[in-house]
Amino acid sequence: MPRHHLIIFVVLAAALLVAPFLLYPIFLMKVLCFALFASAFNLLLGYGGLLSFGHAAYFGMASYVSAHAAKVWGLPPELAILSGTAIAALLGLVFGALAIRRQGIYFAMVTLAFAQMVYFFSLQAPFTGGEDGIQAVPRGTLFGMFNLADPETLYFFVLAIFLFGILIIYRIIHSPFGQVLKAIRQNEPRAISLGYRVNQYKLAVFVLSAALSGLAGATKAIVFQLASLTDVYWAMSGEVVLMTLLGGMGTVFGPMVGAAIIVTMQNYLATLGDWVTIIQGLIFVVAVLLFREGVIGVLSKRVRKPL
Repeated sequence: MPRHHLIIFVVLAAALLVAPFLLYPIFLMKVLCFALFASAFNLLLGYGGLLSFGHAAYFGMASYVSAHAAKVWGLPPELAILSGTAIAALLGLVFGALAIRRQGIYFAMVTLAFAQMVYFFSLQAPFTGGEDGIQAVPRGTLFGMFNLADPETLYFFVLAIFLFGILIIYRIIHSPFGQVLKAIRQNEPRAISLGYRVNQYKLAVFVLSAALSGLAGATKAIVFQLASLTDVYWAMSGEVVLMTLLGGMGTVFGPMVGAAIIVTMQNYLATLGDWVTIIQGLIFVVAVLLFREGVIGVLSKRVRKPL
């Protein structure tokens, strides 16, 4: 790990350890969940070069499964979250195996179609609660010792999941596997000519991205004690694309910054109602015009170090 990356991780971890004593823990946990979601999506788009318009399918379905497992099956939170993550990975394997047969805009449209299938399934399936969703999800007791009804205990649990997920993503990016992904993104025909089985790499990164997105969605269901259609709606897929592009596609820390900006706007501008969406659109247009590489992408160019 480069020294400047290590410093950033240490400062980030220290800031997040202090944050719940200064800010509202539930707000911070929402930021962490969406930062992990955006980072997982960036693994697919920024490093795999695959634009998915259907990542809400994995985020939302994991949320439903986690909520159902905790409320109906009575599983402890750690097993409920693992159940949601496993379902997201399975969906990613099935959908990815079909989607990677296409490229470019066709790939994006196929992923959107699959996500809409999941949305309508969630609307009709008995266990999802339809338009009401799954409410009053119990947070339970972690490992039979830590009561997650306490906001501070829950926060540090979510923080541990976030750091675990981010470090996995970082390791993937800087592994030989990640280097092959970058080669495929930059010049796929040349990667094929070198003997790499491109479709297998694409499927692998698709599944990894889906699983980590599911981890974020399953954790969010426990935090907010709710799984709803909002989690699987197409707008959620668009939101994570916005977070990634705003923060900086293909950067380690960009999606986290993008997620923090969007969630903060939604939280503090909530009193404006539907105007929040319009303001988000305006900010996105300005960001594309002035910061084409995203906030962290531009900063990375200024300091001449990869961020």
